[in-house]
Amino acid sequence: MNKLVYLDNQATTPLDPDVLMAMLPYFRDKFGNAASVHHAFGREGKEAVEGSRKLLAESIQGRSRDIIFTSGATESINLAIKGVCKKYQNKGQHIVTQNTEHKAVLDTCAAMEQAGWRVTYLPVDSDGFVNPQSVFHAIGKDTVLVAVMHANNEIGTIQPVAKIGAICSQENVFFMVDASQSFGKLEINVNEMCIDLLAATAHKIYGPKGIGLLYVRQKDPKVKLEMQMEGGGHERGFRSGTLAVPQIVGFGKAVELCLEVKKEENQRLATLRDLMFKSIQDAHPEVICNGSQEQRLTHNMNLCFPGLEAESLIMKMKGVACSTGSACSSANLEPSHVMKAIGRDTEMAHSSIRFSLGRFNTEDEIHFAIDEIIHAISDLKKKSLRYQPINN
Repeated sequence: MNKLVYLDNQATTPLDPDVLMAMLPYFRDKFGNAASVHHAFGREGKEAVEGSRKLLAESIQGRSRDIIFTSGATESINLAIKGVCKKYQNKGQHIVTQNTEHKAVLDTCAAMEQAGWRVTYLPVDSDGFVNPQSVFHAIGKDTVLVAVMHANNEIGTIQPVAKIGAICSQENVFFMVDASQSFGKLEINVNEMCIDLLAATAHKIYGPKGIGLLYVRQKDPKVKLEMQMEGGGHERGFRSGTLAVPQIVGFGKAVELCLEVKKEENQRLATLRDLMFKSIQDAHPEVICNGSQEQRLTHNMNLCFPGLEAESLIMKMKGVACSTGSACSSANLEPSHVMKAIGRDTEMAHSSIRFSLGRFNTEDEIHFAIDEIIHAISDLKKKSLRYQPINN
């Protein structure tokens, strides 16, 4: 096998061919601006947009009017946190989150701190779980928002969002969920989970880059946002800017396909993922898996290779595309904040690699990747003066 095996599907996914086919007409033949409803070209675009909006809303048991289109999850998160906080700052100036959130949440919270807000960063346990009771105890009279991700982008741990949502609802505090890694993969019911705001993006589910959504509950309770982008009042005033009709059509098609294959795809990826881990650990018993073994994304595997540098190992595995963690933080030489949060020391954190499988990975590719990984570990062990076996 000469081609590179792509195992970085949590960073981004290849576009599904069916998604591309759905999008193509809207780049040329059906090019109308969805806001130009006075002629057929515009109405055709608007109809396509609203069809996708309905599909996306129904996938999380929401309503079409609750969905705002954005450029991606990072913009959605910024709009949610800044928009809510600025709208409700008279209630208080306190946010609760947890310390393994994606940088999109952590950096936005840091920006709110610069603006005078107080942010509570809750710890997680060794598997990456935040305790719902710690959320309850952190909420005060001045708390406006709780932000907890659904599934972690590095270690795949799935947070108890339904329990946290129930607490937020009981305490009359808005609950925001970053669902970038779980949307289209896990069951999400915004009503049963008491989610008030939810961010997601298309490129994690075999859709196009440059399009995301923000779910904003418009009833029981109605969530208000302060606009962050001026100019035209699109998306009912929440987010100005001409809608990217082809990307929105692709987003809708991508989630439609995910819902069709979700169960069997999760089972298949979990089987291949478990095969990888068992094969690698059989050959190198010191290898450690990070995150929960039970409550985790089926396509995620994050491993520590004690005594070895992750960067060196990745360079050695020339036939496997993987990463040391979040793509948004890959330029940062600091150890992963997620690894540190679950108790890994700096050296161990620098030995961690994330492998994330996807829809288009074949069993042959996984066997090839297993051989590449095992041989790369063996070669580095022989060359590394720092390597010392660790018995678990």
